[in-house]
Amino acid sequence: MKGDYQELVDEISALLGEPATLENRDFGLIAFGAHDSDDDSAMDPVRTRSILTRKSSPAVRAWFEGFGITRATGPVRIPAAPDAGVFRDRICLPVRHRGVVLGYVWLLDAEPGPSHAQLTAAMEVAARIGELLADEERAGADLSRELRAALTAERGWQYDMALTALRTALGPDAEGLHTLVCLAPWPAEDTPSPRTIPGAAALCTLPWRPAAGPASGTGAGAASGAASSSGRQASGPASRTGPGPAAAPASGRPGVDVAPSPYVPGTTPADGAAARALAVLVRLRSADNLSPATGAANRLRGAAVAGVATPRRGLAELDTAWREACSGARAALVQPALGPVAEWAAIGPYRLLTALPPAEPDPAVRALLTPAHTELARTAEVFLDHAGQAGRTAAALGIHRQTLYYRLSRVEQLTGLDLDAGEDRLLLHMALKAARL
Repeated sequence: MKGDYQELVDEISALLGEPATLENRDFGLIAFGAHDSDDDSAMDPVRTRSILTRKSSPAVRAWFEGFGITRATGPVRIPAAPDAGVFRDRICLPVRHRGVVLGYVWLLDAEPGPSHAQLTAAMEVAARIGELLADEERAGADLSRELRAALTAERGWQYDMALTALRTALGPDAEGLHTLVCLAPWPAEDTPSPRTIPGAAALCTLPWRPAAGPASGTGAGAASGAASSSGRQASGPASRTGPGPAAAPASGRPGVDVAPSPYVPGTTPADGAAARALAVLVRLRSADNLSPATGAANRLRGAAVAGVATPRRGLAELDTAWREACSGARAALVQPALGPVAEWAAIGPYRLLTALPPAEPDPAVRALLTPAHTELARTAEVFLDHAGQAGRTAAALGIHRQTLYYRLSRVEQLTGLDLDAGEDRLLLHMALKAARL
């Protein structure tokens, strides 16, 4: 960005035959043209101070602003004022964008001075500088509050108001092509600056709830226990297999701990750590090129995973995009092969599974999903992932075929499902995948 400013300042210097200086609206130095002349008067005290200290003095600023430069839309000639430390006449080219002054280009004024045509050409360059300053100002703005409000509001007037506030803050960029990125688990509440992430329009942190299980339960075992205590018996599909067995306890032996199960929400370290997520609104040039979004995700993610939503133009479907980004992150958490950065369009069946409302596990699979049967659940999932091909499944698990057949028979006993039946396979496969989420 600084290189762009320097090129434009050099262009103005060449147009007017004088070294130019660019300052922001607070009179902070941004760029300056080279002084190639043998005439040392071109380096007067005001220009020297601006270059050496990167700002102008309050007295100089007051003198210049007294000539209306904050309201001017064209070149302003300012006479010298030795009492204020201004020893040479100057020309000020206001740098504006959409009617707002964002900075000033300064040149020393000497007879005969630049022509009207030269000044007109220089103002056209100043307008290009204004576009850059506006882009940088938008990129540097902290829009975390506006983005968080839009992502957490329910559909209705509150959502509409939040989108309006975000659109206003983003300006014309709001109607451009965007995508959302979800990074989770995010380790802290601090939000990085958008200026550090190329293409980022806004970032915010917000609560992260990856588990798909019911809020009132603590996992498959708890859900099963609740069913038993109320007198209801878990059962499989009545038309084929009849009642299934009741859920087994979390451990096969009293007082013996079991390893955390990826099928029981809350028993894996990732579930406990995933308290917050980072949302990143990323500007795109093309819907076919998500590299700005995936690049931002890889730059930020650290130990987190990321999901990337389908690109959309405008902000009207921002809530839908956020659900897609969260779905991608959830899929990447439970299926490392999809990550560490998962695009929603590429997560296959997880597009449907992550969209399901929170629910208790199907009664037929509750026993299988307890920590005591994690090995059997994993065997069943790999078997179904490999389309029921025993040879490939045994090779993937590193076990003998006879061991595989024994485990699958145990799965059928626990669930009451028939693994030769397509619908039973579908139920079991969906239940195992959903339990991971």
